[in-house]
Amino acid sequence: MTKQRLLFLGPPGAGKGTQAQQLASRRGLLHLSTGDLLRAEVAAGTALGAEAQAVMARGELVSDALVLAIVRSRLEHHSSGGWLLDGFPRNLTQAEALGSLLNELGQPIELVVLMELDDALLMQRLLGRGRDDDNADVIRHRLEVYRQQTAPLIAYYRERGLLEAVDAAGSVDDIAARIEALLA
Repeated sequence: MTKQRLLFLGPPGAGKGTQAQQLASRRGLLHLSTGDLLRAEVAAGTALGAEAQAVMARGELVSDALVLAIVRSRLEHHSSGGWLLDGFPRNLTQAEALGSLLNELGQPIELVVLMELDDALLMQRLLGRGRDDDNADVIRHRLEVYRQQTAPLIAYYRERGLLEAVDAAGSVDDIAARIEALLA
């Protein structure tokens, strides 16, 4: 049976967003990127969107509770078919809250895909994107934050037998083929 409820983990620049979009499109999965979800809620003018917009306008991070409420809202309306979470959870507290929510909805995670890439390649990719906020010092800081906050999720999901690592080096198609092989 093909795995349908997926979570992508990995450092900034590993290609999570690119692979998530393509996989969701190929397999007809609901792609839940927290950044996209927040922007969609704001654009739709929902109560959750108004709350998120007020927080973001103050330059603050949207709370775990608000992100979970948005994820809940999307998954409650998507009870059939699979989904792919990208960019959430970012820490153990969020992972535990998400696990509780998914169990309550009867939609537990079936596979966590860890996209692995060494720092030199991550730096090269991120600097190559040409974004204003992608300079070497900022990138090093983002990687350090990832290691402190998100990397503990690797052990968390590995202990639950859900984690599979994928080499995120190479072409987009090569990486996609590695991910597809895990889903069978």
